[in-house]
Amino acid sequence: MTYLPVPLPDRMSFSDTEMKARAVEFYEEIRRRHTVRDFINRPVPREIIETCLMAAGTAPNGANHQPWHFAVVQDPGLKSRIREAAEKEEREFYAGKAGEEWLTALGPIGTDANKPFLEIAPYLIVIFGQRKGIFEGRPRKNYYVPESVNIAAGFLIAALHHAGLATLTHTPNPMNFLNEVLGRPDTEKPYILLVVGHPTADAMVPAHAKAKKRLDEIASFQ
Repeated sequence: MTYLPVPLPDRMSFSDTEMKARAVEFYEEIRRRHTVRDFINRPVPREIIETCLMAAGTAPNGANHQPWHFAVVQDPGLKSRIREAAEKEEREFYAGKAGEEWLTALGPIGTDANKPFLEIAPYLIVIFGQRKGIFEGRPRKNYYVPESVNIAAGFLIAALHHAGLATLTHTPNPMNFLNEVLGRPDTEKPYILLVVGHPTADAMVPAHAKAKKRLDEIASFQ
């Protein structure tokens, strides 16, 4: 493919004052995002999910190969199979596979092997990274797959929050059972099982999760 430059589309220009206001506005919105584990089965229009997925698809990625696939699960039978397989892995994890240090770190979060939200929430979105893709009918290698997929996942979580939905990033270990359940090829690796929906009226979050590091603890200016 030959390099073909085009003018920067959709260019935006703001004053410093406007940029500061926009930065604060986004921070105030995104800081209200919370990971929840208490979902209701209230339906969510598919169009909302589709639009958020399109937002995720705009994420920067290696060589613009867009090495991701979002498997959206609504079928109750599939959700039950995913829960059964995930809880099997989780029981082994909490029984000692994780190791004492990891389990101690999870203590303040209050998690365990029981994952009812996998069946209750209206959507599960499994985010796969594609080691190889197809271009013009031929296979090709993808580059910076983990980095690209993780950026896209961040876009998706932010878009869903902006739309008014709650999410949970669930990562049972290992996750390759998702390839089998969802019929995805072995050239794809599941990275995140994203639970999406509305929280219950009495949803709780761990107090520990509210403790965020200060700016000087997460950034340096040189």
